[in-house]
Amino acid sequence: MKALIFAAGKGTRLKPFTDHHPKALAKVNEIPLLERNITYLKSFGIKDFVINIHHFGDQIVDFLNKNNNFGCRIEISDETNELLETGGGLIFARKFLDHGEDFLIMNADILTDLNINELVAYHKKIKDFATLAVSDRESSRKLLFNDDMVLRGWLNVQTGEQRLAEFNKGFKALAFSGIHCINPTIFEKIKRTGKFSVMEEYLDLMQTEHIHGFVHNSILIDVGRPSSVTEAEKHFK
Repeated sequence: MKALIFAAGKGTRLKPFTDHHPKALAKVNEIPLLERNITYLKSFGIKDFVINIHHFGDQIVDFLNKNNNFGCRIEISDETNELLETGGGLIFARKFLDHGEDFLIMNADILTDLNINELVAYHKKIKDFATLAVSDRESSRKLLFNDDMVLRGWLNVQTGEQRLAEFNKGFKALAFSGIHCINPTIFEKIKRTGKFSVMEEYLDLMQTEHIHGFVHNSILIDVGRPSSVTEAEKHFK
């Protein structure tokens, strides 16, 4: 299986580090996030990667070259000219991914011990075009699922704003983990072009398509700000 790692973002919450570096090279116990996630995915047999770059992307390319791609096959989806966000970045990387095989997407700034094999097995069993890893944890935004774990909405916890596919019948509110398993048929379903969030597409597609959530109880830390680096260092040695 191939994995797309989103490493293009500007990482403004991690300033001042990201004034001079890409957030994917921020270190947790002296090991860069990108290295940690390549090693993590390799532990499940994934050795074929696409990494998108924009903000200080040359530093990511140099880092990979110096480490011989960590023994993996790595293709670079170069968004130097324009940062395309998650949806646009996925479409831009289509040439690397649209080969009839399921693939994984992971944000570079996520650290987790989620069992990827279990996520992939669940995805293959239900045969959706997208399966989203989710967990019950604090988050300012939640995804809403029915009793069959089918995506039915989105909630902004702070403002109460909701986007719903149907009346909220006591839906489960769970936080997206930044990891999704995808079938390339998604490329035929996405309507947006240019710069956009893939979550916007999911919230449109939930009106007509089944998108399941995969619930996990694993450690998961969004290493988006300096305080979360400190938290991550307690769990990831």
